[in-house]
Amino acid sequence: MAKKFQNLSRLVQFILLLIPGVNWIVEIVVRVSAVFEKATLKNILGAIFAVVFGVIIGWIDCIWVLLFKHLCFCKV
Repeated sequence: MAKKFQNLSRLVQFILLLIPGVNWIVEIVVRVSAVFEKATLKNILGAIFAVVFGVIIGWIDCIWVLLFKHLCFCKV
């Protein structure tokens, strides 16, 4: 799922992360799938932060996606 999210266009990624309830769900699904694909410390910390600070991380990731085309602390 993380690779599919990264293959989406930046506009679609941004829109998914812009909607408040949807961004938290997208964050958790993408980050957990990234942990299953590649269990690095960055991915694990990103998944933990997304669960605990979901909305705040979602807004940070809106900007991060525009700049780098992937979620912060989520590299597959």
